[in-house]
Amino acid sequence: MSFIGQIQNLKSLSIVGLEKNTGKTVCLNYILERLPSSFHVAVTSIGIDGESKDQVTGTAKPEIILKEGTIFSTSEVFYARRQLLSDLLEITSERSSLGRIVTARVVRGGKVMLSGPSSAQSLSRWVQSVEKFTPDLTIVDGALSRLSSASPIISESLILTTGAAYSPDLETLVRRTQFIVELVRLDVAEEKYRSAFDGREKGVWGMDKEGNVIDFQVESSLAIDKIKDDLTGRCEAVFVAGALTDRFLGLISDSKRVGEIELVVSDFTKIFVSEQNWRIILRKGGKLKVLRRSKLIAVCVNPVSPRGIVLDSDLLCRKMYEAVGVPVYDIVKNGENI
Repeated sequence: MSFIGQIQNLKSLSIVGLEKNTGKTVCLNYILERLPSSFHVAVTSIGIDGESKDQVTGTAKPEIILKEGTIFSTSEVFYARRQLLSDLLEITSERSSLGRIVTARVVRGGKVMLSGPSSAQSLSRWVQSVEKFTPDLTIVDGALSRLSSASPIISESLILTTGAAYSPDLETLVRRTQFIVELVRLDVAEEKYRSAFDGREKGVWGMDKEGNVIDFQVESSLAIDKIKDDLTGRCEAVFVAGALTDRFLGLISDSKRVGEIELVVSDFTKIFVSEQNWRIILRKGGKLKVLRRSKLIAVCVNPVSPRGIVLDSDLLCRKMYEAVGVPVYDIVKNGENI
């Protein structure tokens, strides 16, 4: 099945760039342009997307182009600057730093800057709220620094964009991207753990061999000093409701029972650990699983960086595919053939 054909079978999609200038907006525009006119999309961004110039590097950026029938949500400030004709559908109480969030439907296509809900919770509410406009697909434009936009509580599927701006060395680029993909594709925890831990938004929890749920009475994994001994001695599973850090991962990794403890997080967007520490715990037989898993559709690459580095596109696509095992596309070079 073609790239666009696969996307037409989805209900929700996040596009996440692992760094600025990795081709996220190019990927978004490619998808929006090639979906059939009868296929209706609702789109927003967790950051600011669609600027003509990068505010950090000063380099030119592709602007977001929406066609007739597309539903979009952006801030009041950017809605006023839109270069398209649209029907106003809704102004919500959700706010960004640039004002309330405006939702509209494109009547005559053109350019727009997107700046929508700024948190995972507000994005989840946005996805639910636009359902009343009956889109075939919702798309969230995200970023590595805001990985929460790719959480499975927001969208069922994910596209990662990566490239020379993420690392100018091809081998390093492939390895760093592979690490993110490994986290995205972590196995789902057993049903007994999902039932026990799902819905718990704060703290650190455990389950002993008898199936008893243990509340360690801490706000987050940052308070591990208070629970260190009990944590590794009593549990067969440990659930971190918030962020999983290197310090907490190290506690499990240093335990004599590391191979007996199943470490569980809500989803991959909660994992903030280094690749080095990740490899260490895997070598020791450690297990990390998720309550919910995102479906990785593809990795899109941009072999060109703003600093003038140009990698070999064909070699990059081949090496990346060998490492991640999902379709890899250079949309600029091969867009007509995918």
